[in-house]
Amino acid sequence: MIIRKYTENDLPQMIAIWNEVVEEGIAFPQTELLDEESGKQFFQSQSYSAVACDGGTVYGLYILHPNNIGRCGHISNASYCVRPDCRGKHIGEMLVKDCMKQAYELGFRILQFNAVVESNVHARHLYERLGFVQLGTIPGGFLMKDGHYENICPYYHILDDALK
Repeated sequence: MIIRKYTENDLPQMIAIWNEVVEEGIAFPQTELLDEESGKQFFQSQSYSAVACDGGTVYGLYILHPNNIGRCGHISNASYCVRPDCRGKHIGEMLVKDCMKQAYELGFRILQFNAVVESNVHARHLYERLGFVQLGTIPGGFLMKDGHYENICPYYHILDDALK
């Protein structure tokens, strides 16, 4: 399994994986699904988009972009997704580690996650194991697909030379 910058050939699989997570309605804030054109534009518009793949099969991906602009433009944000049938195989960990390295190389100083759903314990444990710090809890900050609200937990990690 390798993590690399995506290519246009990866887009159909990336869009399918992304849409699976959006349809689950328990992790991403997006509600609109990507199609071929919107997916191409979406992944191209990121500071960096990467895939976890083996041969021609994509198992997961991430997007990396600024969290804000101007005086806060040094803070990055990212989203990760792994095919549901491949979860639990440490693909997410490989994606996060690569993302931290890419963010640092792109000149970002901090990687921040704005809306980690509190019940997403696997992601939260991974982030904490990798040294991310939870900033607090936002009560009822995420509308789940079934209509109830869950807390979200923002996290951050200072990026430095140790990531090289």
